Amino acid sequence: MTTHDPIPARLAALKTTSTPDLKAQWRELFDSEPPPFNRRYLESRLAYRIQELAYGGLKPETVKRLEALGEQLDGGDRKKSRIRADLTPIVGTRLIREWQGVEHLVTVTADGFDWQGRPYKSLSAIACAITGTRWNGWVFFGLKNHRRRA
Repeated sequence: MTTHDPIPARLAALKTTSTPDLKAQWRELFDSEPPPFNRRYLESRLAYRIQELAYGGLKPETVKRLEALGEQLDGGDRKKSRIRADLTPIVGTRLIREWQGVEHLVTVTADGFDWQGRPYKSLSAIACAITGTRWNGWVFFGLKNHRRRA
């Protein structure tokens, strides 16, 4: 073990590194163009990559275990696996939206949502059924700000 580990200093420096320099580091460490995500994302992924290269990545058994746990949660549905669980309302939550003088009640279920006794996979489908036009369901039901706070 070395007496001075430069990795913590490299990680701390990410906070004050300019965005163009973060993108240059991305190209160097990932050998690809940086994604068009925000600075915080670049910092966190670079921090992980720096540590991964210095100390090693996850063991294959750990990766398999995580994949198995993920499979249990989303059943292998790739679209579902990209939805952050901490941003989805808790099962049983009731969403109430008034539209043109009519109150609409939606209940969050384990598989999606329930509106007027019918199951729906998305809030957008319910918003469309209510209004007759395409809507972002998160915006229609007032959940968009909640997603940003996380």
